[in-house]
Amino acid sequence: MGKAQYKTKQMSEILNFLQQMEGTHVTVADICDYFKKKGIAVGMTTVYRQLDKMVSEGLVAKYVIDGSSACFEYTGDSRDECKEQTYHCKCEKCGKLIHLQCSEVENLTQHIKEHHGFKLNPLRTVFYGICSDCQKSEI
Repeated sequence: MGKAQYKTKQMSEILNFLQQMEGTHVTVADICDYFKKKGIAVGMTTVYRQLDKMVSEGLVAKYVIDGSSACFEYTGDSRDECKEQTYHCKCEKCGKLIHLQCSEVENLTQHIKEHHGFKLNPLRTVFYGICSDCQKSEI
């Protein structure tokens, strides 16, 4: 059995927010803004500390991409599944971060490993481009 989980009220509030945002990447500023709008006092330092705990417990994934603010995503028990197969696309216009789970990317990953002797890290592999929403606004 692992370490007993100690949950504070702030951790429960943050975890509840992240669960509501499941599948979405959020920043500390997003979390603080949400609580400010709800009239709940949660300091930025507390948010960082609680997120670090959740990351170490495997409840939340942390992504730092291209020098931008860290993004966090609730993963719950799906962390191991996500770790192996999730790549990301980042829009160069709006900054949106999108999960990419595609057999073609897996084929490319396998090719790179077999033919070039290099194993990609899905959590740190990011494809840059323009998202579909931003493409539509260009027309």
